[in-house]
Amino acid sequence: MATEFLPGNRLTLLNSGEQYFPALLAAIEAASIEIYLESYIFADDEIGHEVTSALCRAAARGVQVNVTVDGFGGRNFNTDFLPRLTTAGVRAMLYRPEIGRFHMRRHRLRRLHRKLVVIDAAIAFVGGINIVDDHNAPAEMCPRYDYAVRLEGPTVWQVHHAVRRMWEIVSWVNFKRRFRLAPHIRPLREDAGNQAATLLIRDNIRHRNDILHAYIEAIDAAREEILIANAYFLPGVRFARALQAAARRGVKITILLQGKTDHPMLRFATQALYAAALDIGIRIFEYEKSFMHAKVAVIDGQWATVGSSNIDPFSLLLAKEANLVVNDGVFAGELRASIHDAMAGGAREMRDADLSSQPWHSHFMRWLSYGLVRLMVGLTGYGPKHWRADEETPGLSPESPAE
Repeated sequence: MATEFLPGNRLTLLNSGEQYFPALLAAIEAASIEIYLESYIFADDEIGHEVTSALCRAAARGVQVNVTVDGFGGRNFNTDFLPRLTTAGVRAMLYRPEIGRFHMRRHRLRRLHRKLVVIDAAIAFVGGINIVDDHNAPAEMCPRYDYAVRLEGPTVWQVHHAVRRMWEIVSWVNFKRRFRLAPHIRPLREDAGNQAATLLIRDNIRHRNDILHAYIEAIDAAREEILIANAYFLPGVRFARALQAAARRGVKITILLQGKTDHPMLRFATQALYAAALDIGIRIFEYEKSFMHAKVAVIDGQWATVGSSNIDPFSLLLAKEANLVVNDGVFAGELRASIHDAMAGGAREMRDADLSSQPWHSHFMRWLSYGLVRLMVGLTGYGPKHWRADEETPGLSPESPAE
């Protein structure tokens, strides 16, 4: 199914927390009716407390403030923030509270990974930025590099519907019947600009593959350039085949990945694919300046996406995600330029010589990590939906331990 875009939007690209949080806080301070906020992480740091204070002030003005935080990513939320928010009149809940860290069940991996905010059904924020200070990390990984979009126009109603529906579900599951929704605010569908966009979500009901299909559709249509910047990159069979076919057509493909990571096993697993990707002409860069958390892409300078979904089995098969997909040359050009600036200022290109010169134990770690990730996904029961035998994905198969 072809992606359907809504025209008439105004989009503002926000690079990392330095641009995102001032815009977010200003919108919260101006709210007069309602606020919905969803985040995977809500950190006990300067930004977490600034956002909390702004939400409390909004509630004191009579704004209905609804906050949903993932129970794993925000597992300290109940002690760090919930009492203060509740006292101020903010309505806050955890999505799937973490009960035991050692229970390996499929549903435990189904996290609320979205980062969405809607203010007065008129302004929305979509992206990959959690409520966490860019400098809340080891010094060598700061500041975080990530993106979000401030959105006005008809596409806001899609975001509003998504967050309102999530609030209904979490309220029901947690038996928070006192958290009834306010009378429905009808989002303005008036044009705010001239940019076309749509919100795509990933869930386990009607929208299991919407984000994946949008990526593949755009890659299949690519004729000149595919530029991907993604924190966790471990594509499945369909995504890999689409990239391989694009490379064979002569499309220039560049992928920017993490050089510094908080999940070493996933990084090693991704590196197992480097040699095969380089063999078919894909250029790979690792961002080494700081921690890259971005989940964005630009194709042919016209199609772009900014959101929360990584290109890995956990985002594409398990987590609840949300990506804004844009069909606009101006926005795509701005995002493309920003990614290239980041690459020029802090990334290193990976070459065949770099891989071949590494010691045998590095090759073994990559192969082992790839196998372990596949095993973990297999234990969830979703392995066959993401990948098949390696020979079925020529061009993006892992290296052998002997290479």
